[in-house]
Amino acid sequence: MDEDVIARYLARRDPIEQPVDRVVLMGSAVLESVEAAAEAHRAYGAPILVSGGIGHSTSFLEDALRQRGVEATTGRPESHVFRDLLTSAGVAPEDVAVEDRSTNCGENAAFTRELISTPQTLLLIQDPTMQRRTHACFERSFADLAGTTLISRAPLIPWIGPDRVSAGPDRPEIWTRDRFRSLILGEIHRLSPDVYGPRGRNFIDHVDIPAEVLAAYNELATRHPQLVRAAAT
Repeated sequence: MDEDVIARYLARRDPIEQPVDRVVLMGSAVLESVEAAAEAHRAYGAPILVSGGIGHSTSFLEDALRQRGVEATTGRPESHVFRDLLTSAGVAPEDVAVEDRSTNCGENAAFTRELISTPQTLLLIQDPTMQRRTHACFERSFADLAGTTLISRAPLIPWIGPDRVSAGPDRPEIWTRDRFRSLILGEIHRLSPDVYGPRGRNFIDHVDIPAEVLAAYNELATRHPQLVRAAAT
């Protein structure tokens, strides 16, 4: 399935073969990211930095909370919401810091860099549709801090059902099928060197997209042209 090929590529999951100094959790509408960050904190004893202000995913995060029976206050920074969820999951408040200005992946990376002045091993956790682009943004922002190690670990590999996409067949919906298609098509588009790459907006360095992923993108875009996001979004 073309969607599965693209989704598995975007949901970058690096092996964790060394101690982690800090978990960097990006705000999003994917509540499973909080579970993954809490597990990493317990496994590696690493503090958590949550990065995220009020952006395009904030209303979807509020909807996700309500769908799971959690009271959601409108208009709060995503990092504040995730911090509360982490402490509710047993993470000590002093082990959770927030960066609440960022509104996109590039700002997640840039504003996190402002808070980190020494080389560290950072474990990046993001919405799986944005994990690979987030990694590229962090590579750009931390290029001047020699000795930094970046490890990406998407919280899940999307399970794609007939009408919905989730963490598994028995897990709550994260995206409708059409929204998921639109998101992954948009991500491959953004990773292009002519869009967000060096020949476009120069937000990220060059990313080599495998041929099979590009083929899957072209097939999916041909079948669903109405879902292909414009470069400006």
